[in-house]
Amino acid sequence: MARQSSPPSAKPSAPLTWRLARFRYQLRKFLRFSERVARACGVTPQQHQLLLGVAGFTGRGWATVSDLAEFLQQRHNAVVGLVKRAELRGLVHKGPSSKDHRFVRVFPTSRGEKTLRKLTQLHRAELRRFQAGLQSISGRSSPTTRESRGGARA
Repeated sequence: MARQSSPPSAKPSAPLTWRLARFRYQLRKFLRFSERVARACGVTPQQHQLLLGVAGFTGRGWATVSDLAEFLQQRHNAVVGLVKRAELRGLVHKGPSSKDHRFVRVFPTSRGEKTLRKLTQLHRAELRRFQAGLQSISGRSSPTTRESRGGARA
């Protein structure tokens, strides 16, 4: 006989649910902006993310495919394909590791660096808006909480 699991006794907290919903909304707005400006600069959003990982994730100015797979949260073989396509577009170049030739180091090209500088500049103001949105979420109570305290506005 199969045993049915009982529903959890505690419902999700309404204020927490509201905050998570607002956070996801702010995050999605930022990501949509980022995708739009990447395309306007002639690269795919994935290539922009790759350039960020190559130039900034490790702090070395280059990255291994394994580093990039972690940064992008993608499978190794998917990142290999992304690096190859970015290399064909002149955004990155590969070179062997000086210490271990089993690893490939990925570097931004001058074109990749120029593209990343432009995209970073375009993201500056949007990042400030995103941060302000996050601060408003963490500093405010949800509409449900305000209503329960009698503070809802008409």
